[in-house]
Amino acid sequence: MPSTETRQIIARARRIVVKVGTNAICDARGRLDHQVVSDLACQIAELTHRGVAVTLVASGAAGAGMAELDLAGRPKSLPMLQATCAVGQGQLMRVFHDAFAAHAVKVAQVLVTRDDFEHRMRYLNIRNTLTTLARLRAVPIINENDAVAVDELVDEHGQVAKHRFGDNDTIAALVTNMLGADLLVLLSVVDGVMDGGEVLDLIEQVGAEAMSLVRSERSGLGSGGMGTKMSAAALVASAGSAAVIANGRLPNVLGRLLKGEKLGTVFVPARRRLSSRRRWIGQAARPAGKIVIDEGAARAIQQQGKSLLPTGIRGVLGKFPRGATVAVIDAAGGEIARGVVNYSSEQIDRIRGLKTAQVAKILGSKSYDEVIHRNNMTLT
Repeated sequence: MPSTETRQIIARARRIVVKVGTNAICDARGRLDHQVVSDLACQIAELTHRGVAVTLVASGAAGAGMAELDLAGRPKSLPMLQATCAVGQGQLMRVFHDAFAAHAVKVAQVLVTRDDFEHRMRYLNIRNTLTTLARLRAVPIINENDAVAVDELVDEHGQVAKHRFGDNDTIAALVTNMLGADLLVLLSVVDGVMDGGEVLDLIEQVGAEAMSLVRSERSGLGSGGMGTKMSAAALVASAGSAAVIANGRLPNVLGRLLKGEKLGTVFVPARRRLSSRRRWIGQAARPAGKIVIDEGAARAIQQQGKSLLPTGIRGVLGKFPRGATVAVIDAAGGEIARGVVNYSSEQIDRIRGLKTAQVAKILGSKSYDEVIHRNNMTLT
């Protein structure tokens, strides 16, 4: 897709998600830069008054908490970091509230965790809240609920390993896809994705070549780096919406982007836009298990747009109920799709390899011909 056409897509955006990173709104000491927040609020307020629905995903709770608690650096232990974020969250919202109030714009705080995106009902509840706030012309300010956002997983050594959802870049991408927004803007302190000292104008696909441009270092304040930003942008672009990584310190960067000005690095949207449900299936819900299929079934799904029938199934990994989201794996072990199953893992294991006419005899009844219907499947 030509650069001009992509920039026109951005200029036409009427629903956008803006993510601002810790470094973009905090000074070198980790304290909130009130002037930067004020400038950002002014830009978003102007777009809101023009009828553009803006959702803001804002990092900075840790930095705000560090300043409030007078800490010398970012805490290293998870409990201390979560406590610092809990203190900083209120300060962050207070600063944003005052900055937007100066432009007669209301704000709303929305805290999320990874589980909220995985459970379909919670996912829909968040989407309904955000769309209602948009109708009220109130700007949602989203952040991960750091005080509780921890998973306990057992590592390969049998030890309990705790980790967070990870970063607001990913949250911003999931929110963009949840809303079916036209554009995701990731604001940082860099001008875009660099290649040999030059800012790349367009990235058509995030593959190994594009990821090789990512440097491994990240700041002492933020939790993510360019790698997470590129992954987030790719998540949005693959679903059919545009994404851009730009410098949040540039004057009126949002207004200039929406005027089609050449700023930052744009990730070209896929030609086919996924529905909100398919975005949830393919990107938000973590698979509860895996279904291994043969080569014929893989071709039918990938090349012919077919549903998954019992006859093409060779194995089932994990235990899951009917209605769970699972990964579909080809014979080589690669994930080709995700979908919502019509049968439980135990039932699928009993009918795998069979023709649909044989299913009722084995299970006693047959509710569906398909194990995963095409309408409930997303290619990955």
